Amino acid sequence: MSFTVLIPARLASTRLPRKPLADIGGAPMVVRVAQRALLSGAGAVVVATDSEEIADACVPHGIRALLTRADHPTGSDRLAEACEQLGLQGRDIVVNVQGDEPLIDPGLIRACAQLIALRTDCVMSTAAHAIDSVEEYTNPNVVKVVTDAAGRALYFSRAPLPWWRDAPRQPGAAGLLEGVGALAQPLPLRHIGIYGYSAAYLRQFPRLPVSPLEQVESLEQLRVLWHGERIAVHLAAERPGPGVDTPEDLERVRQLWG
Repeated sequence: MSFTVLIPARLASTRLPRKPLADIGGAPMVVRVAQRALLSGAGAVVVATDSEEIADACVPHGIRALLTRADHPTGSDRLAEACEQLGLQGRDIVVNVQGDEPLIDPGLIRACAQLIALRTDCVMSTAAHAIDSVEEYTNPNVVKVVTDAAGRALYFSRAPLPWWRDAPRQPGAAGLLEGVGALAQPLPLRHIGIYGYSAAYLRQFPRLPVSPLEQVESLEQLRVLWHGERIAVHLAAERPGPGVDTPEDLERVRQLWG
């Protein structure tokens, strides 16, 4: 099986300015992500960016980068243009790896590629892992997903999903699920922001009308479900390494990098 990893990267970031160029062990973060992706067995790993500075930073490390337009509203739009530039089309498999995941498991990347290759009933693949923390379950920054019997996504949400109706609660507890020590079985699933697609669907995606649910939840993948398509979900045995959104995240990853 052959597949291409595309890594969207742009300099603009409100919480961590110039994030793709942040140094991790002597190389920019976006380079570290690409190096991890190369271990997945991908036929090609390409950084898609609107910044010449990011593209230039990839060159000394042997990482391929291409320049895309600066006016793309989403990473998916940027990757759709990258597919056109690279001549990817039809059933060519593309995996979207976020540029702020320098500790991503190469096996997870390959699993998403394999899943979209096998699941011809789905237009996308993604991943999830079990949540065992009440704090994560109730955190709106942690996206949850529920699946059907065939492992296809039914819905993604920032809300606790599925809702644990019979959760034990302390008398008078004001907060959601306060005092609950453990979650119900089966455990809820945390969505992992990695996506596999056919190149044909990725090129089509930006032309689909935006979903109202996508706007409310601020979750781009809901556009796929809104338009009646299916997303296959790979269940990872372990949680992925921490991503980088804030200066504190960056320091944590630097320490883990060693």
